[in-house]
Formats: sequence, C-alpha cells, structure tokens
Amino acid sequence: MCCDTVVLIPLLVLVAGFVILIVGGELLVRGAVRVAERAGMSELLIGLTIVGFGTSAPELVASVEAARAGSPGIAWGNIVGSNLANSLLILGAASLILPMVVPRGPLWRDGGLALAMTIVLWLVASTTGITIAIGVIFLMLLTGYLGYAYWAERTQPPGASALHEKAEALEISDTHLHDIQPLWRSILVLLVGIILIVLGGRWLVEGAVDLARLVGMSEAVIGLTVIAIGTSLPELVTSVVAAYKGASAVALGNVLGSNIFNLLLIGGVTAVIAPGTIPGEISNFGLPVLVAASVLLLIFAATGRKITRWEGAILLIVYLAMLVYNILAV
Repeated sequence: MCCDTVVLIPLLVLVAGFVILIVGGELLVRGAVRVAERAGMSELLIGLTIVGFGTSAPELVASVEAARAGSPGIAWGNIVGSNLANSLLILGAASLILPMVVPRGPLWRDGGLALAMTIVLWLVASTTGITIAIGVIFLMLLTGYLGYAYWAERTQPPGASALHEKAEALEISDTHLHDIQPLWRSILVLLVGIILIVLGGRWLVEGAVDLARLVGMSEAVIGLTVIAIGTSLPELVTSVVAAYKGASAVALGNVLGSNIFNLLLIGGVTAVIAPGTIPGEISNFGLPVLVAASVLLLIFAATGRKITRWEGAILLIVYLAMLVYNILAV
C-alpha cells in the first residue's frame, strides 16, 4: 500500500499538471485573440501568430520547464513525441472518421518542411549535439515561414498555408473563441491562462520526473509517450472535430502547422535554453520513427490525394506498435 501511495502522488501531480496546462492553454488563446481583436489586429495576423503560438503554448511550456529542470529527455521527448502523435495518432483517428482529402501543394510544401526539419534535427542529434546556434537557426526559419505564410495568405487562395488551416481548425472546434467581452475581462482571461500554463507545466514536469524515477522508466520514454500524448490532446480534439464536421483538409493543416511549430519554435527555444545531447532513446529511435512516419504520410497522401480509412488504420497501428515497443524496452 505504501508503494502504491508513493507512485500515486506523482501520478496525481502529473494528471493535475495536464489538466491545468490544457485549460490554461485554452484560456490563453481565447484571451489573446479577444484582446488582439479589440486592439484592431487583422484576422490574418491573429490566425498566423496568436493562434499559432497560443495553441503550441502547452508543449512549449512543458519542454521549457523540463529543460530548465535539467530533464532533456522530457523536453525533446515531448517535441518528437508530440509530432509522432500528430502524424500517426491524430491523423489516423481523423481519417477513420472521414477519409482525408489532401491538397497536394500545401502537403508537399508544409509536410516537406516538417520532414526536412525532422531530418536536420536527427542528423544534428546524432552527430554534434544540440547547440544554441541550431536553436537560433530554427527560430529564424520559423520567422521566415511566418513571413511566407503571411505573404501566401494575402496573395494566394484561402488556406494557402498550414498555419491558416491550424487557425481555422480552432475556429471550428471552439465556438466561443470570438465571444464579445469587456476588455478587462479578456485581459483577465489572458493573465489567468498564462498563470495556469506556467503552473501546469511545472507540475507536469515534476510529476513526470518523479514517476519516471519510481517506475524505472527513462525520462525520454516518458516524454515520448505520456507527456507527448497529454500535450497533444488539444490537437486531437480539434482535428477530430474538424474531420467530423467534414473539414478534413483543415484537420491535416492543423497537424502540419503544429508539427512545424513544435520543431521550429519549441525545438528552437529548448535548444537555446538547454543545449547539449539528446538522449539515445530519441535520437536513435524517436527521430528515425518520426522521419519514417512523415515519409509514410506523404506517400499515402500522394497516391490518391486522400488518406483513406484503411490508411488511417495503418497510421494508428504504427503508433500503437511504437508505444508497445517503448514500454517493453523499459
């Protein structure tokens, strides 16, 4: 009973951190969007910046807290694991609901960028290790991509970038995003969201570190699985709702946009804060699997410009196999 209690406490802290982090992320996005609208910011800029950064806030805070706490396995495991969950679990589940129509141009551009950055991260992690310079380069690439997305949205047809689809997916799943409120209330919602995200991220990392130590599981495996699934829950809900409402292309764009933000924003910030080596479970297993999953996704989508239900089932099976391997390898 004593041992059960010892394990239960960090598990409860972990779950509480998840809940607080997700609730805080939702309040942060709602508050920031409403404040930006009251300030006169264009809908385009709100979608490309505030929604993009805001919806990635839970993953960002979790990885930053882990990096600051000296737990690179959780920090990088969360980044790589979240992209694995996006590419396999979320797209697989969304495709089972409704076969996913794939616009070929955005897929090759945004999916290709995510694949290229994953390969770069894999090569760097396997050779020189993560440096501050790598982090700065990733952040500069993100700035360039945001600039490109802004230009594409102004000069090309609607939905020209994954960031547009990421913002539209949130619009579909959150019907209260644009509720009219007094400015002071929107600011209060924003501040509460920030406080909850910081608190939730701290509890999440503390619970994960303690739980990993008690059950004998490496922090990298915890990051690749438990933390990644938890921080990806908002994307899962958003993409499944979008697919259920028939907006399958929006669900795909939401995933691609999240993958790009995870690699360039969260990876960049984590590298700047805590440069060093990435644990072997991630560089030797997580990243190669993510590269393979990204290639598999591109192949599925390129064959018929659609991800069918059976292809979605294959994505889910691959994800479950990865989870089983991680658990058995502990």
